[in-house]
Amino acid sequence: MASLTQHQAMPRRAMIRTTAGAALALSLWSLAGCNNEKPSQFRGIDVSGANYAKGFTLTDHDGSERTLQDYANKAVLIFFGFTQCPDVCPTALARAAEVKRLLGPDGDKLQVLFVTVDPERDTPEMLKSYTQTFDPSFVGLYGDAERIAEVAREYKVYYKKVPTGSSYTLDHTALSYVYDPQGKLRVVLRHEQTAEDYAADLKLILGNA
Repeated sequence: MASLTQHQAMPRRAMIRTTAGAALALSLWSLAGCNNEKPSQFRGIDVSGANYAKGFTLTDHDGSERTLQDYANKAVLIFFGFTQCPDVCPTALARAAEVKRLLGPDGDKLQVLFVTVDPERDTPEMLKSYTQTFDPSFVGLYGDAERIAEVAREYKVYYKKVPTGSSYTLDHTALSYVYDPQGKLRVVLRHEQTAEDYAADLKLILGNA
């Protein structure tokens, strides 16, 4: 009964986000099972060989067009969110900063990218200020509404506006997508995992486990 009461008390936005994220994680796990014949060493969802999330074309917070190839020779971690996100996004970026610290000297081999799902409000200036609050190397990426929707579909990312009085917030997928230095998607990390889990998988990807 206690667990039922806690579930009933969970905010609607959190329930939607958690349910959508769990469903997507299960879908990715199923796909990963088809792509791997032996147990994975990753703590996250091993999606090596996946046929989605093959890349993007977006604009960075300094106004330059960017693709995944611009970050060749680095491990790349991509998270989708928005700057007015009250909890999930700042937690994800703070964790990413801690992961970079845990990697030690190899932290410079990690590039963190934050893709806004709120192009209506997230200006380049806001994205730059927001991402670099967590680490100066983090990059915010944006596009018009159509481009963001296209990239979200490529990454199987869910997001939806939720009215809040005279404004709105967004429910969105809270997963992190990690590429190896050759630009291949390798693992999807869940929001509930720790910085240590993330760092362990990145060490494997960087060949330093």
